[in-house]
Amino acid sequence: MMSPTHTAMGVVLAVPLLAVAPEFAVVGALAGIAGGIFPDLDLFVGEHRRTLHFPVYYWLFALPVSVVAAVQPTTLTVALALFALSAAVHSVVDWFGAGPEPRPWADPSNQAVYLHPSGRWLAPKRWIRYDGAPEDLLLAGVLSVPGLLVFDGTVRTLTVVGLVVGVVYTVVRKRVPDYVDI
Repeated sequence: MMSPTHTAMGVVLAVPLLAVAPEFAVVGALAGIAGGIFPDLDLFVGEHRRTLHFPVYYWLFALPVSVVAAVQPTTLTVALALFALSAAVHSVVDWFGAGPEPRPWADPSNQAVYLHPSGRWLAPKRWIRYDGAPEDLLLAGVLSVPGLLVFDGTVRTLTVVGLVVGVVYTVVRKRVPDYVDI
């Protein structure tokens, strides 16, 4: 899935904070956005969907730090919890898309996300045919609704920017491999 989908998921994870700890909702949403982006930094270092995607290991950090944030909420604990939760969710949901290859619609691989504990790749489910597919944009749009309706300021602005990026990426996605080595 494309980054705007992952960042919108990060904002959705922060929505419950509006009810239980509204003073931490914005920092939680911003940390969720950052955590939604973080695993995809392996596009620039290492092997994509292997180097920084940890569908098991992020949870080993996310769950205990979330308990700490629930018991002792501070800006730091809430930010760490939402960052880790968003990175964990990102790593798992990439399994439901296509593989990381440049042209998954033309040359699909059998590798979605690397599962480090077992030393193997998870096969893609392809519920989202490829990152930037129309259904990916639709999912990003649906997940962006909370960022547009219940947040304002920076979170809303970043949500709008994410949607614009998602629309542009969806329009040009099939031409990207011709110009960029992804």
